[in-house]
Amino acid sequence: MVRISSYNINGVRAAVRKGLVDWVDNSSPDIICIQELRAIESQLPKEFKELEYHKYYHTAEKKGYSGVAILSKKEPLSVKEGIGVDWIDSEGRVLTLEYNHYNVLSAYFPSGTTGDARQDMKMKFLSDFEKLGSGIIKNNKPTIICGDFNICHKEIDIHNPAQQHKTSGFLPEEREWVSSFLDIGFEDVFRNLNENVADLYSWWSYRAASKERNKGWRIDYQMATKDLAASAKAAIIEKEWDISDHAPVTIDYDI
Repeated sequence: MVRISSYNINGVRAAVRKGLVDWVDNSSPDIICIQELRAIESQLPKEFKELEYHKYYHTAEKKGYSGVAILSKKEPLSVKEGIGVDWIDSEGRVLTLEYNHYNVLSAYFPSGTTGDARQDMKMKFLSDFEKLGSGIIKNNKPTIICGDFNICHKEIDIHNPAQQHKTSGFLPEEREWVSSFLDIGFEDVFRNLNENVADLYSWWSYRAASKERNKGWRIDYQMATKDLAASAKAAIIEKEWDISDHAPVTIDYDI
């Protein structure tokens, strides 16, 4: 069994202060896909560096911004930073680890909430990422894409959906993109194992006691090729941890 977690930690230095190492010790994933590292390697806290994992990073050129990482108990065969698109790679948004029988990606999708320009960039990212996904399917190697997609796919994935249709993260064109991404050959593993179960969210605003009231969004995913998705045995959102405005999405695969 392989346990894989996807976690937007909203800054590694703050996350360590809030108990990230305790979560790692408690949940003990075999692979941890991190988004929003918000640090270069020289800025990583001592406690994080001492975790007994192989650690790989793809950081942004802009300091204190974006960045992804993968922590792995098993050493991978290879590591690839980025997807070959300059502006995306300069923001440190995608990291791929290759193992013998499968690949794992950590991906941090842009948010479009800061205005039209960023929303346009988000849509460009989605277009390029779908090309990456199509290449993965053609390559025919089992793959799991973990990450903060910054999109809720269906009404069940967001609180009060009737009032959110004009909000970035729940726009019709974004939701259609998720559907088309699944159609090329991926599965939403968490939803497969929690079909029709409402009120399961992975992100809550810090405002208005949103988490306490469970007024959240499910924007963190593990998208897997069909063979790997079929091997998933259990999936949980570890909501009890208050390390970030996101919660870890953790799935056990019988690989």
